[in-house]
Amino acid sequence: MEKTVAQKLEALQKLQSIDSQLDEIKKVRGALPDEVADLEDEIAGYETRIEKFNNELSELEANITDHKTQIKNSEALIKKYEEQQMNVRNNREYDAITKEIELQNLEIQISEKRIKESYVKIDAKKEEIEKTQHEMDERKKDLDTKKNELEVLTKESQDDEEKLLKDREKASKNIEDRLLNSYNKLRDNARNGLAVVPVSRGACGGCFNIVPPQRQADIRDSKKIIVCEHCGRILAEVTDEIVTEEKKKPRRTRKTAG
Repeated sequence: MEKTVAQKLEALQKLQSIDSQLDEIKKVRGALPDEVADLEDEIAGYETRIEKFNNELSELEANITDHKTQIKNSEALIKKYEEQQMNVRNNREYDAITKEIELQNLEIQISEKRIKESYVKIDAKKEEIEKTQHEMDERKKDLDTKKNELEVLTKESQDDEEKLLKDREKASKNIEDRLLNSYNKLRDNARNGLAVVPVSRGACGGCFNIVPPQRQADIRDSKKIIVCEHCGRILAEVTDEIVTEEKKKPRRTRKTAG
């Protein structure tokens, strides 16, 4: 059976009342949930950075191992070339082997230089890891403190919040999807979370702009859903008398002397 406009407005007011109570609970917790989430994100960032540094350390250590292997291979080749030099048949062969030995010595020098550079980078990387780890440990202490504060506040209002959330779910089912979607959008865009408001003292309860008398009369009739023409909030009821313009008193005409 199709609900009347009055029933729809009543359902919306009930949902708004529940949401306002949930908002109050969140207000008591203040910025703590956001602060906890921000700290968790920051710590995750530190963990990612440390992981990256450790991967870079592994690459540097692997480079050192490769260069040490290269040195051993070059030393083995030099020994082999020196043995061959003892059995050369002419100066051309001797010069060719000498160049190979010089080339391998150069390879050893380059590898030793690369190893030194890698050790310098490793020391710098370890310092960065230590610094990042220290910063992360400090943030973890802050996070533990904030979490404990939030846990205390949450425990105080947990039962009320759970009951309200169940009530909200039940109340939402009494509102058609199209109207519920509009309500949720209004709440998302409103700073105070109010999507359904009364007209009080002739003004919208959300933006406080004046609501014309005829519009107030339409709201009282509850024949259609009326929204504030300034902020778009749903106007559910009028809590006082309709504002009417004072009738102008007729001007008195002065009698002329006869």
